[in-house]
Amino acid sequence: MNENGQKTHRARFWRAENDGRLTCTLCPRFCALRDGQRGMCFVRMRQGDHMVLDTYGRSTGFCIDPIEKKPLNHFLPGTAVLSFGTAGCNLACKFCQNHEISKSRETDSLAHSASPERIAAVARAEGCASVAFTYNDPVIFHEYAVDTAAACHEVGVKSVAVTAGYICEEPRAEFFRSMDAANIDLKGFTEDFYRKLTGSRIGPVLDAIRFAVQETTCWVELTTLLIPGENDSIGEIEALSAWVYHNCGPDVPVHFTAFHPDHRMQSHQRTPHDTLLRARNIAQANGLNHVYIGNVHDVAAQSSYCTGCGTRVIERDWHQLSDWKLDDFGGCLTCGTRFPGVIDGPPGTWGRRRQPLRMAEV
Repeated sequence: MNENGQKTHRARFWRAENDGRLTCTLCPRFCALRDGQRGMCFVRMRQGDHMVLDTYGRSTGFCIDPIEKKPLNHFLPGTAVLSFGTAGCNLACKFCQNHEISKSRETDSLAHSASPERIAAVARAEGCASVAFTYNDPVIFHEYAVDTAAACHEVGVKSVAVTAGYICEEPRAEFFRSMDAANIDLKGFTEDFYRKLTGSRIGPVLDAIRFAVQETTCWVELTTLLIPGENDSIGEIEALSAWVYHNCGPDVPVHFTAFHPDHRMQSHQRTPHDTLLRARNIAQANGLNHVYIGNVHDVAAQSSYCTGCGTRVIERDWHQLSDWKLDDFGGCLTCGTRFPGVIDGPPGTWGRRRQPLRMAEV
């Protein structure tokens, strides 16, 4: 039990130090804790001679979303995904758009209970093709996410991670090999940006991206929130795009999304539409085949195109799909070129709907 009388779950990935502290080895922060202390994420804590996770089995809320909202444009397009998260986060992003969830201890006290098996069963019953660990970063609820992914796979439901990828090598292997798809935030492309605006380092994130793409079967898409004056320069977008091309290949989708003032960056302006289009053009000029823009309305730049003949194979109007020109295996109906990603039959029909769920009522 934690100090609020809530059950805790034995955590993994920690080591004992000579000075009596226990060091968490889940993420590169390496929080060294004495009894009763919590890590920076505030959901992993020391309890006696062990490390525990005190949000296992408790979520800040459940909702059925379109998979495109994660955003994932090449993974079972048009299907429904059961989304949930917990409290806590191991980053300190000044621009966080989910800070009410990720940094609120009060949110954790109001959490909804659901076991991995319950989540899997509800997802299947509600017709969801996948379950997404999102809203906060699933890295910090590693054991809960991995167990839920396993329960989902038992009933034919896939698992999706929306993560910043700030994780150590050993847990990284188990985490990404448990996932069928992941959208990884590449928040910027300089050490200075990561240090000043996220309180972390870029190196472990790049390692995680490389690992997930090169050494697992997890389908990966990348997202960069472009913040005016912080990470949107031509040089930085050039460098980011070139790195993705050389380390991930030309077919890993990249999403450039618009910033809106939030959290500790209320004085920054919104990202201009033209900035997103410029970034898309730069990425395409650097060899990336599937580059999207988000948080704005732009059908042309949010649709998908065949690399063989240029045909628009999926039209997207926000999260609504139309103009589908792929066969059931992802082949272009015009020229036969395979569309990269996970295509399994005809597109889903979930559309733009967002449906909150209370586990006690389903």
